[in-house]
Amino acid sequence: MSHLEQLRRSLAIAEKDVWIYYAKGPVMVFGIIFPLFLIMAFTIGRNMTVVDLFPGLMGMAIFFTSTAVGPAILPWETRSRTLERLVTAPVEVWALLLGDVIASFVFGILISLIPLSVAVLMGVEVLHAAVFVLGMLLATFCFASLSILLSVYPPTDVPATVMMLSSLVRFPMVFISGVFVPVDQLPGWGRAISSVSPLTYFVDLARYSISGISYYSAPVDLAVMTVFAVVFLVVAIKLHERFLPQRFS
Repeated sequence: MSHLEQLRRSLAIAEKDVWIYYAKGPVMVFGIIFPLFLIMAFTIGRNMTVVDLFPGLMGMAIFFTSTAVGPAILPWETRSRTLERLVTAPVEVWALLLGDVIASFVFGILISLIPLSVAVLMGVEVLHAAVFVLGMLLATFCFASLSILLSVYPPTDVPATVMMLSSLVRFPMVFISGVFVPVDQLPGWGRAISSVSPLTYFVDLARYSISGISYYSAPVDLAVMTVFAVVFLVVAIKLHERFLPQRFS
């Protein structure tokens, strides 16, 4: 079967995921409200403008929306016995996972447009719009791929278990990624730790897009996010191919 036909099946799986898992009121509210309240908790009482808040807010909005449901899709599919039907259908594992990634990508982009629109209405001017849009697309795909990687282990049918373990990865990433404190203001050890988080590079790129100032150059931010996205997706596919049989045992 051709790769084009597999890609079409990935799109069909993505459409199914969007309607079943993402088009829910609580999921949408979480994607919008949670990043807003989290950043408010760290900025109330501090003299920060909307321009100062914009990079961190957009980073968290994209990060949390594109990883909100992805880790739990396979456990849900396992519990409802629909994963067995998908695996026995003429759909390769990479196409199945790519469908989940595409669904997370679409959800992340659509919901992230809301805080972006609000910021623009409040006076935030994106100086480098093309760079920002490209970075937004790359970051969303990267985080969507990460969400599928987070669902690899344990191969369980309990979504709460996977979401708890994924939260242990996602929340620390927020605090080491320059969301609340720019990378150039971190100590040396802080900059070293932040360099292993893909969120760091999007926040840095978002800061460059509105102010022209960044810690890394824009090409470096884009290149690193691309590498992270490819690595997350390839590793997720390889690991899922290994652990998928355990979901049926």
